[in-house]
Amino acid sequence: MKSKIHRCNCRKVWSIQNRKTKVTANSILLIGEWFAEIKPERRCDPKGFVTTNKSQEIIYNPSQEYVENFVKVEKLIYDKKNINFNIKNGKYLLFAEDGFCYILKKETNP
Repeated sequence: MKSKIHRCNCRKVWSIQNRKTKVTANSILLIGEWFAEIKPERRCDPKGFVTTNKSQEIIYNPSQEYVENFVKVEKLIYDKKNINFNIKNGKYLLFAEDGFCYILKKETNP
């Protein structure tokens, strides 16, 4: 089932919403494919959010030990003024407690 993820800055939490539920979390680890989606015609925010088609790939408030299995590659940045993301899709995201979203790659052991 398709889920939308965005930042709720007023409460400083991440919001995960699908057609059945709405959940908030301090941090989220997405361990599957994701896509940036924009809706510039919407009257209110969010006009941009991250979507995934597999809700079972969303981990709410992951442990630090689990997150250490990944390497931060760069930040996923949403330009609210121009309603655009710097990267359109990928695999593995960390929606961190600090409010930033990091693109990850799986750590490979030598």
